[in-house]
Parts: sequence; structure tokens; C-alpha cells
Amino acid sequence: MRTWAGFVHVAFVIDVFSRMIVGWSLATHLRTDLPLDALEMAIWRRKTRLDGLVHHSDAGSQYTSIRYSERLAEHGIEPSIGSVGDSYDNALAETTIELFKTELIHPRRPWRTADQLELAVLEWIDWFNHRRLHSACGSVPPAEFEAAHYAALGQQQLPLPQ
Repeated sequence: MRTWAGFVHVAFVIDVFSRMIVGWSLATHLRTDLPLDALEMAIWRRKTRLDGLVHHSDAGSQYTSIRYSERLAEHGIEPSIGSVGDSYDNALAETTIELFKTELIHPRRPWRTADQLELAVLEWIDWFNHRRLHSACGSVPPAEFEAAHYAALGQQQLPLPQ
């Protein structure tokens, strides 16, 4: 995203089950730290065992780096990388990014600084997770969808690691 101070890039980690954005990061670079910080946030926020989880990403060098791959392996997360040149494997991510741009980035530009953009992104993620209705979730926000799911299982939150 363009700001008066230069470009800012964003990485999201999205839970396919609920469409909730569980990790995010903004940076002025495209190094591995950008998606790795988003992954670390998602791991921290989920507070549960992640063995067997499938992490799908595109084939960007940030996602295929040794550091990123090692972090996935440390948590028992299986990497899945889409084929180069098609968006079908990344439809959820592509859709979320387009919603992000349509609902936040384009209507409120020009962006002056990375800090201004970061605050707006945090506000948008909160709205996206807690108030935006998603047809894939029965027309309720992701947080409400997850809460209903865990209530049906007799749990108040995600199970904690053992």
C-alpha cells in the first residue's frame, strides 16, 4: 500500500474455518519477518496444539524460507504451497485482501504514514472479525461463529495445549 512515506506491506493469517484474521503484520519490506510476525501472532492467539494444521500460502520466497518452514515444523503445521501463476489455491486470501483494499485502503487514501495506516488496519481487522457479516459463516461475524461453534462443543474457548 502506498503512503506518502513509502510502501507498506501487510500479511494476514486467516482461519479458513471461521474466516477470522488471527495474525497480521505490517512492514516497509517484503522479507521473511513480515509473514513470520503474522504467523507468530496467530500461534500466540490460538493457544492450542496445532499438530496437523495445514498452512496454505503462495510460493513467495518469504513463505518458502528456511526460517518460516522451520517455525511451521516446530508447531507440527503442514505447509501447503499453491501452484505458481494461479489464484485458485489462494482464493480465500485473495478475496480477503480485495475486501481489505475495497473497504479500507482505497476509500481512505491518501495514507500519510505507516503508523496512520497501521492504526487503520487494526481497526479494520477488529471490525472484520467482530462486526462484519460473512455469508460463509451463516451471515455472522467470525468471532461470533467461533463462539457458537465452541459453545456447541461445550467449550468457552479454544482448548489449551496439554
